[in-house]
Amino acid sequence: MATVAVVNNKKEKVDEVNLREDIFNVPVKVGLLHQVVRWQMARWRAGTACTKTRGEVRGGGRKPWRQKGTGRARQGSIRAPHWVGGGVVFGPKPRDYEFKVNKKERRLALKMALSARAQEGKLLVVDDFGLDEIKTKKFLEFLRHLDAEDALVVLPERDEVVEKSARNLPTVKVLTVDGLNVYDILDYEYLIIKREALPKIEERLSR
Repeated sequence: MATVAVVNNKKEKVDEVNLREDIFNVPVKVGLLHQVVRWQMARWRAGTACTKTRGEVRGGGRKPWRQKGTGRARQGSIRAPHWVGGGVVFGPKPRDYEFKVNKKERRLALKMALSARAQEGKLLVVDDFGLDEIKTKKFLEFLRHLDAEDALVVLPERDEVVEKSARNLPTVKVLTVDGLNVYDILDYEYLIIKREALPKIEERLSR
């Protein structure tokens, strides 16, 4: 097992923990990570964009002028696609963008994302955030001590003090272990995990 230092809120080493090789040191395959990120983003899409075809636009049932003799180009409807106010050709219709990715692949991709941060040296384990009250300034100081102002923070369970201290920082996101996902791990430069969250991550990925 690989070991990683456990640091306090001033980046002073206080202990070491072992990281499981089958979770934090698996070969990283960019193709699978890309597929799972696409799957996540596709699930977020509302798919509600909708345009009207020429048959759905109100009006246009009467021929605007007779076929011959006017000198103008022949027209059959004022709702044809080339008319202003006409229908749209091949426009979007409500649809579901989701596609299937197997559960085993999703779990493996999560392990790969964790491994990528560990291998880059951008996975930090902390034992305490040093917060006695909700204070964004103190939380920002904590991140600056770690040199990790662009970070995803993972907690073992909901913590109102940490969540509210971090929510006004645009480059920080706080999640519990249950909400940990590939997109967010890759979206932030650093991954900060509270020590108590590690066993829960291992338990989740061992199912």
